Amino acid sequence: MIPDRVRPSYGADERTQLTGWLDMQRSVVHWKCEGLSAEGAHRAVLPGSPLMTMAGVVSHMRWVEHLWFEIVLMGRAEEGPRFEEGPEDADMRVAGVSLDRLLSEYAQQCAVSDAIIADHALDDVARRPSLSDAAPSLRWILFHMIEETARHAGHMDAMRELIDGGRGYY
Repeated sequence: MIPDRVRPSYGADERTQLTGWLDMQRSVVHWKCEGLSAEGAHRAVLPGSPLMTMAGVVSHMRWVEHLWFEIVLMGRAEEGPRFEEGPEDADMRVAGVSLDRLLSEYAQQCAVSDAIIADHALDDVARRPSLSDAAPSLRWILFHMIEETARHAGHMDAMRELIDGGRGYY
């Protein structure tokens, strides 16, 4: 399910604020893709970033969710394009993959992340064996995911305007 683009209330507790801000940024990712043509979804518009397409960013966000919640926090096996032998930025190489499919996979991954978040305390630390003694807490991961998602939602905002003039604030 795609969350609403609603900011958490001022008086909400810490967990509600963190998950609320993350949900809002996730919903912006979906919103920026609404009504986008298949050609537009795969069109690179930033000269210095030829792999950064709207579709590529959605794919990247799906794999970032997987990385931080499943691999880093839970210590699950490393899988996905970031860990395969292949080209750099493999998670953004999505030629021929429909935007609808990528958005669906992103929503499914966010649901997995949400279940993991719900089962852990904010002070729980990452289990990934390769991390040092200073492993990040769930709180740190949530802050990072808000930052990562908002950063790329901003990229998507600019790219959408360059693709077809679509604009809007959160």
